[in-house]
Amino acid sequence: MLRKSESAVWTLLLLALLIAGSTIVSLARNETNSATTSEIYRQFQLFGEVLEYVRSYYVEKPDDSKLIESAINGMLSSLDPHSYYLNPKDLREMQAQTSGKFGGLGLEVTMQDGLIKVVSPIDGTPAARAGLQSDDVITSLDKKPIGGLTLQEAVDKMRGPPRAPITLTIVRKGVDHPIDVKLVRSVIHVIPVKYQAEDDVGYIYITSFNEQTTADLQKAIKGLTKQIGPKLKGYIVDLRNDPGGLLDQAIEVADAFLDQGTIVITKGREEMQRSDASPGDITDGKKLVVLINGGSASAAEIVAGALQDHHRATLVGTRSFGKGSVQTIIPLGSNGALMLTTARYYTPSGRSIQAKGIEPDVVVEEGLPENMKKAPENMEGEANLRGHLRSEGNNSQEENGSSSYVSPDKNNDTQLQYALELVRGIRSVDTRTQQ
Repeated sequence: MLRKSESAVWTLLLLALLIAGSTIVSLARNETNSATTSEIYRQFQLFGEVLEYVRSYYVEKPDDSKLIESAINGMLSSLDPHSYYLNPKDLREMQAQTSGKFGGLGLEVTMQDGLIKVVSPIDGTPAARAGLQSDDVITSLDKKPIGGLTLQEAVDKMRGPPRAPITLTIVRKGVDHPIDVKLVRSVIHVIPVKYQAEDDVGYIYITSFNEQTTADLQKAIKGLTKQIGPKLKGYIVDLRNDPGGLLDQAIEVADAFLDQGTIVITKGREEMQRSDASPGDITDGKKLVVLINGGSASAAEIVAGALQDHHRATLVGTRSFGKGSVQTIIPLGSNGALMLTTARYYTPSGRSIQAKGIEPDVVVEEGLPENMKKAPENMEGEANLRGHLRSEGNNSQEENGSSSYVSPDKNNDTQLQYALELVRGIRSVDTRTQQ
């Protein structure tokens, strides 16, 4: 029989939380909607009743904290793919990751239709050294299937102390059997900016946007200017397979190449913010080419869109991922934090790239190796994610993703070679597709 007293306690607790939240909202906005509030109370009562039935009659005694956390995650996952709850442990790990140092495998992953899929391995990490590739699907960890786990739960299992081994079982397109990949965890030092001189051209590869990105970009420009000297013709900024990161870093990186004008516009439900460039171009107006592909997302798209709209750079490659939303980390005291989509962002010209992506000025398809030609890439972008925010505007047609393959041999890297010739003036901008 249902324990009515306990049910009443849980329901009262939930209602108390609702009342507190409603009071805060009321004070902040000075408005109420009695009909809506009444319906929310009714739904909370329903939730409390279901919760108590589960606690009382489920075949095994459930963990109350896990029940509540799962309920919160269920609510957030119904909004869009980028909103979720961070318990205290998850929050600490995210803070470590954005600082550029954490323990694990060095693997960017996402969830698609319940499958854990590799976005890209981070250069110089155990995942990269083991040969993991974009679009590999992870099916098991240490021979234990991970079906049914949330993305965060799977990530938690892959992270761990340095020198701790783990075996990933993956399914790869073009391979007719699962592959076991043995790795040893290490401390991952994310180097967000790498650079090298390509004779008379400075090549800068931005792998992610963490707290060190802008400072490392400044070091890269200074180092290349000194290394190449007066024969320097310009720069290539490679944003391919850059999954994004911190919004403020994206703004600062774009600002480094712009003298003036808007960088990005963000619009929430009730407010709009505009970020503008400050005077000064770190390259003194040198020629600039930006590389993008289907793995260029979020902060990388903000930079690419700003430089394209201001005609400061020529974009080369294929259409970007199409993540045009902004997430805010909302602290919940000792209970962790909420990662919530709070705004859409727009390029300086007012374009929303949500579920569309950024089209390069010059489309250059990267040549695929023979094994990938036999099993074409599964080219997915934001528009393919279940529950994504719909695109908006007059031209609201959504676009699928594009190729995220980059040749490991720079001499066979079609997009890079095209960009080098563009900076050197060997080629002029031709918007026809190149291959």
